[in-house]
Amino acid sequence: MFSNLRVFVLLLTLSTCFGCGAKKMLDGFMGAGVDNSEPPSELTDFSETTHLDNLWSKNVGKGTDELFIKLVPAVLNDKIFIADTRGNIAALNTESGKNIWSIDSELSITGGPGADDSLVLVGTSEGEVLSLAAKTGEELWRSKVSSEILSSPKESDGVVVIRTIDGKIFALDAATGDRLWIYDRTVPSLTLRGTSTPVIANGLIIAGFDGGRLTALEVKTGKLIWETKVAVSRGRSELERMVDIDAQPLIVGDTIYVTTFQADVSAISLENGQVLWQRDISSHSEIGADANNLYITDETGIVWALDRFSGASIWKQEKLTHRQVTGPAILGDRVIVGDFEGYLHWLDKETGSISARTKIDSKPILTQAIVSNDTLFAYSSGGTISAFSYYGIEPKNVPVETVVEKETAPAVEETIENKEVASDVSKETTTPAKEEKSLFGSFIDIFTGDPEDEEE
Repeated sequence: MFSNLRVFVLLLTLSTCFGCGAKKMLDGFMGAGVDNSEPPSELTDFSETTHLDNLWSKNVGKGTDELFIKLVPAVLNDKIFIADTRGNIAALNTESGKNIWSIDSELSITGGPGADDSLVLVGTSEGEVLSLAAKTGEELWRSKVSSEILSSPKESDGVVVIRTIDGKIFALDAATGDRLWIYDRTVPSLTLRGTSTPVIANGLIIAGFDGGRLTALEVKTGKLIWETKVAVSRGRSELERMVDIDAQPLIVGDTIYVTTFQADVSAISLENGQVLWQRDISSHSEIGADANNLYITDETGIVWALDRFSGASIWKQEKLTHRQVTGPAILGDRVIVGDFEGYLHWLDKETGSISARTKIDSKPILTQAIVSNDTLFAYSSGGTISAFSYYGIEPKNVPVETVVEKETAPAVEETIENKEVASDVSKETTTPAKEEKSLFGSFIDIFTGDPEDEEE
């Protein structure tokens, strides 16, 4: 009876206090509307050393409709192919941004597009693969696979390679869409939302999987050539032990570079899968590279430059932490990343210092920018695609009270010995305020007698 009385008093108090914010306290107690994530770094002043030329900007379709799906444009010769989640697919001229063709497939597109000289390929949430003629956009064939496709389909030597969210790789005939073979791996019970896009090189399909394994399969037959575990789970809970390869591997010469969430950045031999070196940097973003260095964005948004042959640190840029920064793209002597507010940040390749900033959209940039023919193409989740070139300029003194930002409005839319720590480009840190115990939580304690703290 006493228990019932406590509940009655609690409900009565809530009913009389809603006008003074009890609902807000209840939301906080139940976890609704509370954001415990680290706040994003504020944009700071910098000395501008890069002049940006916005060659063109265009709004194409509806983007990803805030679904946080990474639809990555594909550039081939003088065309750039773009798709949105509503089923719109378009081909634009890379020099002018003018529309070449566009279609409405009426499909829920979640992967792609992928493109070669003759085909444009997309995947859907329902496990359909759609093939179009690259020149005209005419539909050629459709094929069904086992589950949702979140990565770009790839084609090589007459074989279309599809990675599905349930851990399978399908090979389809590029001319007909007929199934050739399937490779299957078990998917862990807890994974990141996304899949690594396979890469094809030297007749091999290089694919990363949830659980930290990298495999090499023969394109024509699906035969396993080698498999390497590049990440080891650490921690007690399933969440702590999650090690996913979510980003597309990068192949430079005879070396594969791959990032793993909650584990390492690894360099792997393309020939036999041997681990050449590793660095303890957690990332789920794509990698950029030049002849000497790798450029990586870690899970907190720090951008790193590492020696490509040893993994040693060259520099790191910490001024973009918690801004949901994309993988770096490389254009000339600049490193470019996008963020959750639609900004492109241009970094000096030698030092990591910010040299320019421009905003292409109010929506997030989720995908690594693409570089082709000395032009950078950036695509926002809102459907805006922008093309840029640049040249270096003498540094300018920026007033302390003003952040210089160029905004482009959318057109009608370790090995262990290598663990040295580099000098920070920025030593600014943000310490989150300690969360105070809510008034409603204290109120509950009074009436229920529950312990003040409970170990999760």
